[in-house]
Amino acid sequence: MPTEQYGYELSVREVLPRLGVELVDIEGFSCCGEPLKSVNQMLTIHLSARNIAICESQGLDIFVPCPMCHLALSEAKAILSENKELLQRVKEKLSAEDLSYKGTARLYHTVDLLTDIVGIDAIKAKATKPLNGMDLATHYGCHIIRPSILGRPQDSEDPAGMERILEALGGRSSHYPEKLDCCGGPLLPNHPDTAVTKTGEKLKAVQEQGFDGMVLACPWCSKMFDSKQKKGGEVVGAQLSVPVVYITQLLGLAMGIEPSKLGLDLNQSPVVKLMEKMGVAF
Repeated sequence: MPTEQYGYELSVREVLPRLGVELVDIEGFSCCGEPLKSVNQMLTIHLSARNIAICESQGLDIFVPCPMCHLALSEAKAILSENKELLQRVKEKLSAEDLSYKGTARLYHTVDLLTDIVGIDAIKAKATKPLNGMDLATHYGCHIIRPSILGRPQDSEDPAGMERILEALGGRSSHYPEKLDCCGGPLLPNHPDTAVTKTGEKLKAVQEQGFDGMVLACPWCSKMFDSKQKKGGEVVGAQLSVPVVYITQLLGLAMGIEPSKLGLDLNQSPVVKLMEKMGVAF
């Protein structure tokens, strides 16, 4: 998000405060450590625990819009709650920065923050530009629903948070068999052809089933379905033209927020098609 998926952050910062959520920028935050887990698990846990400890020192819970980061922090909390020896090692490392890890800070992803904290009624009350019955494919991504043993923000078999938001905005999301399929993003560094093939296959399925667009809440998934849509189509032999937006961008449009403030001018998929159906112009 800080380096390329600006639309997610822009839309989060525009939408959430209008729904009563105060966003606090924390000094000293680092990477969650997830990209390093296969190399050094201790480093990943330390980095995640450090971020949690910084929030706890200020009495704050943590809003984690990236599902991969949410998984890393959730996993660190789960491991440290069971492994007392590892917990002591982490506490010793954090003490060098005068930090103390307690594991009490709650973690929220975008979707459960909207549905469980903001509330569907509050969202519905803010929707001044309804979706007029548009049918949008929801894509949750792997890390927001798996592994279920950690207690992910959405159900691993039948996630429904974004569907509830779409209904509140006057839209809907029909079920489709590929709903839980991966975007291919985690394979991109080592197996780029396989990664964009998965991207193209899912987008092709969404397009063939007549959806008006795709809605998601993960920067990695947007990187694939939005930024790499053209390449995905080339690989699977399809002319793809699927509008792909973040749930916060769509929510912002329904609230009447100017598209540029939501970062929609940065999307590379044909989002204008979706906006036209809502009666919104750049």
